[in-house]
Amino acid sequence: MSRRLYVLGGVLVTIAALAAVILFEVLGTVFFALSVAYMLVPLRRRLRDRGFSRLTSTVAVTTVAVTGVLALFGPLVYLLIIRFSEVTGLLAELPESITLELAGLSYQLVIADIFAVVIQELAALGRSIAASLPVLLIKLVLFVLLVFSLLHNQRNIRAATITVVPPAYRDIAESLHTRARETLFALYVLQAATALATFLLAVPVFVLFGYSSPVILATVAGILQFVPIAGPSLLILVLVGGHLFAGDIAGAVLIGLVGGALIVALPDTVIRPRLASRTADLSSSLYFIGFVGGLLSLGALGIIVGPLVIALLVESASLVSDEFETAQKDSSADPTPTDADLSTGSPSTAPASSTGSDSPSTPGERIADTESTANPDSDPETDSGPEPNS
Repeated sequence: MSRRLYVLGGVLVTIAALAAVILFEVLGTVFFALSVAYMLVPLRRRLRDRGFSRLTSTVAVTTVAVTGVLALFGPLVYLLIIRFSEVTGLLAELPESITLELAGLSYQLVIADIFAVVIQELAALGRSIAASLPVLLIKLVLFVLLVFSLLHNQRNIRAATITVVPPAYRDIAESLHTRARETLFALYVLQAATALATFLLAVPVFVLFGYSSPVILATVAGILQFVPIAGPSLLILVLVGGHLFAGDIAGAVLIGLVGGALIVALPDTVIRPRLASRTADLSSSLYFIGFVGGLLSLGALGIIVGPLVIALLVESASLVSDEFETAQKDSSADPTPTDADLSTGSPSTAPASSTGSDSPSTPGERIADTESTANPDSDPETDSGPEPNS
């Protein structure tokens, strides 16, 4: 590969970094669109394999992306703007104080002030969302245009990216590519499907128990599915505590058992395992570290960036470990010649280069050897023949 390609790759990275600085205000939208388009490339490829034109498949996948985004952020807007009065009314129904008793001593903990602060913060958040609706609409249009462009020109983007990577290291790029795609699938599709199932299961449960706002509670349960480890169990604990403070022990036990089984456990035991084969197999503890660290460092964008970076870190460590193991196996399979062998000139201890074979010893070299004769810009989408006119 000529030095000119590496120079052009450096120029591309430099200009991309400059664009990130200049377009910092919309950097979150750009990253979100890039991650969504990156995850939806296999879906577009399936449509192309079924005979759909390039334009038709791109429009269809873009429509799926926009629908998913609206379904993802719609519940939050629904709670904070449309049904905000019911949310505050639900908080107002909770007891204003809690009586704690220990060893004959009692203490009354007033929590009405905490609820007042929570309602004030929610009101401020709702007002900020309502005030920024024009900006959000502009960002939504930008998101749609970016997803469409990235999917429509996916072949050229892939060719330009893979060309910059040296052939000897394309196996590393492929491993990171697979890990990133699986992680994004877990963050978007798996969590969204589990949240939707939680909402559908929670509505009849809350209606059965006679709560005044079952749809709002079910929406909160679905949103909490995006919180790692705890999830909707936080809501169930709050409801159990409300029943206990009101003196309804039977209600607390029932909502704890029924809600814990149907709202907390069932989505994780039915929906999640069915999609688990497509995920990145990232442990809950690492996912929690990435979620919290990204949220504290980058805000809402960190919910996606944090777990993604942790997943890529885990994959990089796995690649380093595999490379060391391969090197150790190769070194143990090639015995070091002794002085006696060198003095007698035994052919069994001759250097490997004298046998005339130049086989690569590492996975990267083997892939480099196979890809050096292949076209790096090849794409499965175009190998089957020319694209139909759109």
